[in-house]
Amino acid sequence: MTSIKRFIKAYKDYLTEGETGDAALLESQLYGFGTHPDLLKQLQGLADYYPTIDLEQLRQLPKGTLGHEYAQHMQDNGIQPLEVSDDLKEEAKRHPFALRYTVTHDIFHILLGFDTSYSGEAGVFGFTVGQNYTKTLNLTYPLIKLILVLIKPWQAQDILASARRGKKLGEQADCLLAYPFEENWTRSITDIRAELGLVSGGKPSKRSAREIANVLPSAAA
Repeated sequence: MTSIKRFIKAYKDYLTEGETGDAALLESQLYGFGTHPDLLKQLQGLADYYPTIDLEQLRQLPKGTLGHEYAQHMQDNGIQPLEVSDDLKEEAKRHPFALRYTVTHDIFHILLGFDTSYSGEAGVFGFTVGQNYTKTLNLTYPLIKLILVLIKPWQAQDILASARRGKKLGEQADCLLAYPFEENWTRSITDIRAELGLVSGGKPSKRSAREIANVLPSAAA
């Protein structure tokens, strides 16, 4: 269990150095309480799955591929892939939900079509609630919406609408958290959205975390 001192250091690094990886991982551990048993079981196979992401290499891929669109999103928003400090990597292995929830966040943004504004963040959070990952996420959903609305009251309508749209997408889509995005950078983002049921109005049959995790290569075993 991570000490309070380590939590404080992670958030100090975030506020003073802009290093978000450790703080995001530790915050995601809190969201992981009450993880759905089937999801938790499947994510155990991802405990060591933390491939390095080279944005410059991904940027060279053709437009419309997952890798290119992800790299472009990161560049446009001045974001770097989240890095976890060496002393927390063992902690990350013990909490695969927290690790996966952290490293896939920006991928969710581009797949779901939500920007990084407050309303966009509400949409992504709503999606994770619709996916029913954990009890904590579900319980904090009303609070997160309220906080975002209090911060940006003039954007309340957009924030709430995005949260609803995200939640609806989450309810209809396959389990994204166990999907091996890092093995699919060269694929069309349009094809991946269709495969995972991320097309509004569609009613695809959901695949379980187990079925999605089975396509992960041996590197994740």
